Amino acid sequence: MKKAFCRFSFLFTAAVLVFVLAFWVGCNKNPKAPEATQLAEQAPVLSKSNPRIQEVMAVQDWHTPELMADPNVVGTATGLTSDGQPAILIFTKTDVSAALKKSKPIPTEIEGIPVVVEVTGEIRPLKGKPQPPPGVDHQAIQTPPIQLGTSGGWRFDLANGYCCAGTLGSLIQVGGQKRILSNYHVFEADIVPGGNGIVAQTGDPIVQPGLIDVGCQAANAQDVATLVTTSSLPYHNVDASTATIIDGMVDPTGAILEIGTLSSSTVEAAIGQSVKKSGRTTGLTRSTISGLNGTVSVAYEDECAGSPAFTVIFTGQIIIANRGSKFLAAGDSGSLLVEDVDTNPRAVGLLFAGGSQTAVANPIDEVLDFLGATMVGN
Repeated sequence: MKKAFCRFSFLFTAAVLVFVLAFWVGCNKNPKAPEATQLAEQAPVLSKSNPRIQEVMAVQDWHTPELMADPNVVGTATGLTSDGQPAILIFTKTDVSAALKKSKPIPTEIEGIPVVVEVTGEIRPLKGKPQPPPGVDHQAIQTPPIQLGTSGGWRFDLANGYCCAGTLGSLIQVGGQKRILSNYHVFEADIVPGGNGIVAQTGDPIVQPGLIDVGCQAANAQDVATLVTTSSLPYHNVDASTATIIDGMVDPTGAILEIGTLSSSTVEAAIGQSVKKSGRTTGLTRSTISGLNGTVSVAYEDECAGSPAFTVIFTGQIIIANRGSKFLAAGDSGSLLVEDVDTNPRAVGLLFAGGSQTAVANPIDEVLDFLGATMVGN
């Protein structure tokens, strides 16, 4: 850094003293103090990369098997206490005090880490049932090319006197194909002939809207894609399935109702992160991520309104606040979880299950890796 200096003339002693004083006052000012924003420390990102979060996740993982041996416990995760301290979250079917006759008391802390109990009820796949549409109708038939975040599903998802549907979530690229991304239990969960005499197979039509929004009459819907079975469940850690779009039927930019086009990049989930989704039942909703590294137990049926088929213990899941099922409800399965920004949001997760207080998403990078896919976006 250059020094500043001032000129002065040696006229007489008094002048010297005056100019020396001027030099001292005018040329040796303290440098300007840094702006407050420069001094402020950035709040740590509470993602899986955060060392403290990693410590809590390790303790959570170690104790999860014994915690979930309790029939009232349906899952665990790493989250925060009400005052922002890292904590182990424990999800239960019913209030702990009401379940004590059949359950062990849940500890208030584990290895010095505080425990937060959330009564979520059972965590279920969220296939749809008829409900009034939100302001923007995500259940109506669209003029092609359709936007996503809309009602849809397997064309033959009718069995046992019921029809089912979910959400056509987003557009992905798999090799040279553009495909709709949704859930296994939305596109291909029919695995027994049972109530309709058929099972889901590659090449089957995927329709918009889903059957529950067209009076269970597939002729009132439109074919928009063809199923590519993935058989992600029960042996993998993602509830995902895809369908290759039919030319001219789906917006090739991957635009989602009320969200628009996405970024082609993804972003890692973090506790406290603001997120949103566009889905068949509740439309555009917003929430925050409340937990990471979720271990949850989810039971699946063998077809629409079918019999219990298998239970999957998912690990490493994203937990989202869902008070009163206002963020995610039945029929929103398959919705894409994205960061809450106005333009080209990045994908965070694939929503697939939840309870009355909690929603659950597969981390999007795990889904894309399983499918060998990338997001379609800018």
